[in-house]
Amino acid sequence: MTSPFGPLFDDLLRLLHGQGPDAWFDSATQLALSIARGSDGDPNPAPAERQRLEALTPLVARRLDALMGVAVASEVSYVTRSGLTLAALAQWRPLLAPVLAATLPALPDAEGVDAMAQMLSALGPLLMGMQLGSVAGHFSERAWSLAALPLPRVDDERRIAVNNVAAFAEAWSLTHDEVATFALAHEQIASLVLTRPGTGDALRALLLDSVREAAAFQGDIVGRLRDALGDAGADVSEMLAHPESLLEGLEAPADGPAARAINAATAALLAFFDAVALEITTAIMGPRPALEEAYRRHRLLDARGEDAAAALFGVATQGPHHEEARDFVAALVADNGFGVFDALLRVDGLPSPEELAAPTQWLARVSSSPLA
Repeated sequence: MTSPFGPLFDDLLRLLHGQGPDAWFDSATQLALSIARGSDGDPNPAPAERQRLEALTPLVARRLDALMGVAVASEVSYVTRSGLTLAALAQWRPLLAPVLAATLPALPDAEGVDAMAQMLSALGPLLMGMQLGSVAGHFSERAWSLAALPLPRVDDERRIAVNNVAAFAEAWSLTHDEVATFALAHEQIASLVLTRPGTGDALRALLLDSVREAAAFQGDIVGRLRDALGDAGADVSEMLAHPESLLEGLEAPADGPAARAINAATAALLAFFDAVALEITTAIMGPRPALEEAYRRHRLLDARGEDAAAALFGVATQGPHHEEARDFVAALVADNGFGVFDALLRVDGLPSPEELAAPTQWLARVSSSPLA
């Protein structure tokens, strides 16, 4: 079928039809790696930085074991930005399946199907791939590990982006040992929680609801493409040159019940990871107020890559719910110790938005749960 938009679109349709079902992910990977390599080529970590982490890893694992009463594996992979990017893509890909199903129809290939519909259905997944590739690449620019985004994981391999940890220490005039200890503890506790089947299932259910809510509120990528191409005054060449403009504003609504639920759960997890990492760092290194302040300021002011990655899944990493989550964790630790959070390893352990503001309600529910 000849496209009504001319030879350029005929060629584009043939190209898209000739690619396999994973073309969107292949394009995401290529874009992500090009960003992750950056201007310095993403060098391997300095041997001294890697050796520092290797020496601290078993010590952190033992401290975490004693704190949580759960055996913790001490193996950690020490990776470059590219390695962290590839890990993020592999972990996030299955979580995007419901996003694609909710927003993008299958590629039509029958004779007589409208050429615009064919092109829209083919371009949609590639645009999703561009969005995923962009956020995965920028995520690894500063993130220490996948723990910066509390999403369910498909494996329990723990990874630390060594150069990012060292760069943070240098930027904030902190000792490399204290930042390495904090980063290791952060990733180890995140892996412990996010690989548990119960926690993962609960998070996946919340993510699915938030995706459906976002689709209902905002419409889908294909709809935006159809509107743009159907506008007689639209500059199609400009749209193709800058397709990212169609992705602007594609974030989950902040006030819907599903968005509030996923934000309460992920904020509580992040606050818990932060508290455990600080507790273990203090136990090993002594009080580190400068590190605590630097990390807090980083999360507020210098975590754009992490924030954008979270937004892809309808998660807000900024906002008052994070202050509530810190108070939630602090109150429970003060009265009950860290052991109370073994409930986070169960399918019914994540707090609701109402419970985030009332820690005693959450504690009463999880304590009386038949799964306790």
